[in-house]
Amino acid sequence: MPAAPPETLTLDRMATPIGVALVVTDAQGVLRAFNWADYEDAMRRWIARRYPGVPLAEGEGPLRAAFDRYFAGDVDALSAVPWEGVGTAFQQQVWRALCDIPPGQTISYAELARRVGRPTAVRAVGLANGSNPVALVAPCHRVIGSNGALTGYGGGLPRKRWLLEHEGAAFKRQRAA
Repeated sequence: MPAAPPETLTLDRMATPIGVALVVTDAQGVLRAFNWADYEDAMRRWIARRYPGVPLAEGEGPLRAAFDRYFAGDVDALSAVPWEGVGTAFQQQVWRALCDIPPGQTISYAELARRVGRPTAVRAVGLANGSNPVALVAPCHRVIGSNGALTGYGGGLPRKRWLLEHEGAAFKRQRAA
C-alpha cells in the first residue's frame, strides 16, 4: 500500500562542489525528490504531477547535514536518509536495488536487471533508473555501461564522473570530445 501523500513539501537549495542541489522533503523529513538547479523546471513539473495540490515552500530542510557530510567526503552519509519515490512497482524495485550498490562500486544495467529478477529487461531497468526521483540517495549514478564506460545520467555525465570519483569508484574514463 503506497504511503499517504504529504501535506507539505520543503525545497532546500544546497550549494555543492558540482552545482546547486534541490532537496525536497516532507514534514516528516522524508526525501521526496532530488535534482540539480539546472533541472528545476522539470522537477517542479514532476512534483506537480506526483503531488497535486501539495504546497512547495522554500526553506532549510532536515537533510542538509547528511548531504553536507556526503559532499565533504563521508560517502556513506546518505545511506540512512529516508525516502519515498512515487513510481510503479517495477520502478520502486529498481530504485530499492540501487540502494544495495555500495559507495565506490558500480554495476552494469544488465547486472541491475539480473538483481531485480528481470535479466532480459535491461532497457526497462535503464528507463526506471533514469526516472529515479531521489538521485544520490538511490544512487543511480553507480550504474554504468557493461563495457565499464559512463552512460547517461540525468544530472549530466560530468556530475556522474565527479560523483563516482568522489566515491572512489572505478570506471572507464573516456577522452573529452
